[in-house]
Parts: sequence; structure tokens; C-alpha cells
Amino acid sequence: MKINEVEALVGITRKNIRFYESEGLLAPRRNSENGYRDYGSAEINALLQIKLLRKLGVPLEEIRRMQSGAHTVGDGMRRHLVTLERDRDNLDHAIRLCAGLTDRQEHLSGLDAGSILEEMETMEQGGATFQNKQKRDVRIRYVAPVFVTIVMVLLMSGLVGLLLWSIALSANDAPPALMLAVFTLVPLVIIGGVVLALIQRIQEIGRGEIDDAKNY
Repeated sequence: MKINEVEALVGITRKNIRFYESEGLLAPRRNSENGYRDYGSAEINALLQIKLLRKLGVPLEEIRRMQSGAHTVGDGMRRHLVTLERDRDNLDHAIRLCAGLTDRQEHLSGLDAGSILEEMETMEQGGATFQNKQKRDVRIRYVAPVFVTIVMVLLMSGLVGLLLWSIALSANDAPPALMLAVFTLVPLVIIGGVVLALIQRIQEIGRGEIDDAKNY
């Protein structure tokens, strides 16, 4: 079975299926004739199990332990239940704190955030955990693809510049115009491909596709 058929059958996107493969949760066979991945009933069952557990919020590492047989389903769910109960307690703390703020009539500019943060810190010292959305505001994940793109563009541009400089020094021994065009075009095509890949990557990050894959 091909991946597009699996995608339609189990309701998991191709990107997520590839993600599970990269995480070692799925290992489809390779077709000996064409080298394509060949998904069978075992892979379908595994994907359905992963889909179920991820919908319940079970971490990938716990799924991996259950797949390996280190933990039974009951073991994994008992461990996950402890996490869910802790999350519920944390959510209850946040609900009570938000409920107390619903009576505030002042605008944000007049809110004494410091005193509320001190109250939250006291609750955190007692074991509560609040969501820290500001950690997601810093898009550090953009740095790596942008850096790689800049390096590749500089390298390819330097290659083109070096080629043209060497030709200028020995114009009489210059290669034919067609060959020169090919030598110059290849680095430019690579630059275009790298820039296009960067744009697509940034769009994926902006749409949250990477986070979606990790969550489901």
C-alpha cells in the first residue's frame, strides 16, 4: 500500500507519517522492485494505535516504550494518567486565577501585574505550573534554516565570482561560451533552490505544521 492510500485510510497526513518514521515508531518495508515504502496491515494498525494514543496526549517516548514491550498499555496509561491529573490541577489553578481577574474593571494599562505575578510565583512554589506562552514567541527555529541558506548563497556566489575572475585573468584560455554558461548557471540554480526551500520552510513554521506533526 502506498503512502497516499495510507493517508486516506487512517486519516493521518503524509507529513505526520514521515515524522513517526523518523522517530522510529514506524518502519515500513521497502519494495524490492522500485525502493518505495510498502505499508501493510502491521503499519496500518501501528498508525491507528499511535493516532489513538496521541489524541489522548500520550508522549511519543511512552508510545515507544509500549511498542517495545517495556510497558504494557496499562503501565503507559497509568503513567499518563498521573500527568493528566497534574495538568488538571494546574488548569484548575489557572481557572481560579482567571476567574478572579474577571471582576477587574480597569484597562490593562492600570493593571498591577506585579502583585498578580507574585501570587502566581507563590502558587508555583506550592507545585502549580502555569503555561508560559512567551517561550513560544521567540522564533529561534527560524535561525537554523536562515543561517544555512545564507552560508549556501555565499558559497555559491563565491564560486561564481571565482569562476568569472579566473576567466578574466586568462581570457585567451576561456572555455566555450556554452560551457561557461553551464558552469555559471549551476550555482545560480542551487541558490534559487535553497532560497525556495527556505521560503517553504518558513511558511511551514508559520502555519505550525512542524508543531502539528509533533502533536499528532
